[in-house]
Amino acid sequence: MARRVTLGNGNILVGIDSRGQVRDFYFPHVGHQNHVSGASGSFMHRIGVSVNGLFRWFDDASWQIAVGEDLHLAIGDIYAKNSELNVVIRSKDAVHNEKNIFLRSFTIENLSPEKQEVKIFFSQQFRISESRRGDTAFFDPHTNTIIHYKGHTNFLINARIGETPFDEYSVGLFDIEGQRGTYLDAEDGKLEGNPIEHGSVDSVIGMRAIIPAHGSTLVHYWITCGASLEEVKALNELTIRETPDALITTTNNFWNAWLAMDTMDNEIFSPKIQKLYRRSLCIMRAHADNGGGIIASSDTDMLHHGRDTYSYVWPRDGAFIAHAFDQAGYHDVAKRFFTFMCSRIEKDGYLLHKYRVDGCLGSSWHPWIRGGVPQLPIQEDETASIVLMLWEHYHLTHDLEFIESLYNSFIEPAAEFMASYMEPSLGLPASSYDLWEERFSISTYTASSVAAALHAVAQCAALLGKGERARTYESVAQQICEQVRNRLFDTELGMFVKSLHLDQNGDEVFDTTLDMSSFYGPMYFGVVAADDPHMKIAAATVRAALTVSDHEGYVRYTGDTYYARQDAASPNPWVITTLWMAEYYIRIAKNKSELAHALSLIEWVGEKSSLSGMLAEQMHPDTGEHLSTSPLIWSHAQFVTTVRNYAKCYAEFNQKVRRKKAVKHSEDTGK
Repeated sequence: MARRVTLGNGNILVGIDSRGQVRDFYFPHVGHQNHVSGASGSFMHRIGVSVNGLFRWFDDASWQIAVGEDLHLAIGDIYAKNSELNVVIRSKDAVHNEKNIFLRSFTIENLSPEKQEVKIFFSQQFRISESRRGDTAFFDPHTNTIIHYKGHTNFLINARIGETPFDEYSVGLFDIEGQRGTYLDAEDGKLEGNPIEHGSVDSVIGMRAIIPAHGSTLVHYWITCGASLEEVKALNELTIRETPDALITTTNNFWNAWLAMDTMDNEIFSPKIQKLYRRSLCIMRAHADNGGGIIASSDTDMLHHGRDTYSYVWPRDGAFIAHAFDQAGYHDVAKRFFTFMCSRIEKDGYLLHKYRVDGCLGSSWHPWIRGGVPQLPIQEDETASIVLMLWEHYHLTHDLEFIESLYNSFIEPAAEFMASYMEPSLGLPASSYDLWEERFSISTYTASSVAAALHAVAQCAALLGKGERARTYESVAQQICEQVRNRLFDTELGMFVKSLHLDQNGDEVFDTTLDMSSFYGPMYFGVVAADDPHMKIAAATVRAALTVSDHEGYVRYTGDTYYARQDAASPNPWVITTLWMAEYYIRIAKNKSELAHALSLIEWVGEKSSLSGMLAEQMHPDTGEHLSTSPLIWSHAQFVTTVRNYAKCYAEFNQKVRRKKAVKHSEDTGK
């Protein structure tokens, strides 16, 4: 179940599903150790309501629920109506921007013309440190709270209805030894009060109110997080003293001020695109760990269908996300990311597949040996992307001391690796895995990225007075560019090839699969100008072959089977590939009217977002259903970048029109 809301502060990241249930709870690092989601899919934090003895959990079909539709961009919200129970429940949800506290404020409205007894229950199912062994949950009578803990990870749960603390609780075994879970104890409207349990445990708390006809009551619920019992208890005292509503308000104020730092004029876009742009920034920030790592996604639902999640730091994804932050003016977030990544470099000058946010190497399927021959299990474009975006960071910040501090430890070693990791007979980078992580070859996209990175390092070296190295790197960059233009463009295909490799006899073997990355890469990385004849031909080719049935969204490549549905007429369109085409239209536009194609694609992406503003990796080509993972942070970053590039181009055209008018006015006046 895709996430509808993600909330975070760089230490905590909470994912809420379409029924208002907590499905992900990362702490103390964003993306590392999800203390809720489990491979069985049964772990979650449930909400249940009993009215006059009739009980319903929020995941019951009798509830009409909308999540994340409010205008508070960094605050979650729920609207839940149940006609059987005659109640409406609204919430505001937040992770405090400074303190490690997750807060939920619920307003329960009685729709009945008579008073009703309403009881609300909150169930917690933690899987601390992603293990079901050794957890403890207990009721603490000194603070009237429930505490779950293991090692240095502690969670304290508290709730009040009005000013009255919760008065029912129970703790027990969950999904083990034949026990389905203590949360079921709530369904008869009364909790048994078991005070402690260990192993695979869950807890549930409840409270009661008599709500008058058409009246309402307020319920506050919060979880404090810390490394010790003392820490979570101190945060609990702070929450009571400051009040949950005040903490939610200050959090909302902080994020509004944070968003105001981005001064881009977005009035040229529809309200939906404006909101999606701002929400994208909030979602991106929630996935950026305060230690520097930026994860690809927090949605762990795909774990229930596969072997792993996207909760890792991919250097490529992170590079483009950091660049989007830089473009929007959030340079500190980008700087922390580059510092994090640069410390991951191998001694020979390359980055590996992906990393955890604690800096450890992430899981991988790239082998270190192929056909009995050792190979580097890398995607070379990842190293290249970090180098290139680090140089872009310098252009946007002019932080010479920062770029100089990384030159000897990261920039030059990476450049030396890229300049030497070549296929001499071709004048192109040696084989590595492509950006889709599937094929070991010399891909057009990767070759283009390496050329751009070496060109960037040449400029950086020249800036720092290293002229000889600058000339060396620029020479290799130009050689790669020439080979991409001349060797990798197939005139009969009308497109740059997907990749090239040498067979056992040393003969060149081309993969002519039509791939959007082979179209976008040469243009984006500056190997070929957007208005080059080759690009015009390639654009026509991909338009004809890679659009979905509505002729708007673009698939990755022909025959793509990743998350493809048997009932679909084509592979799935992706957000990033669709926005890549928008970038092409922006670059070739000569006036405002020619930007219409780009705006159409931007709006198409906006229409494919969820009601709460989440962008997936890919969508069903016919229904628009979010597939794979949602949110995908690269999708949000590409959206931010494309919207900004469109706005910049639009403003430049307006400026040209104004200059022409000024010149004409001057000429007319002179006459």
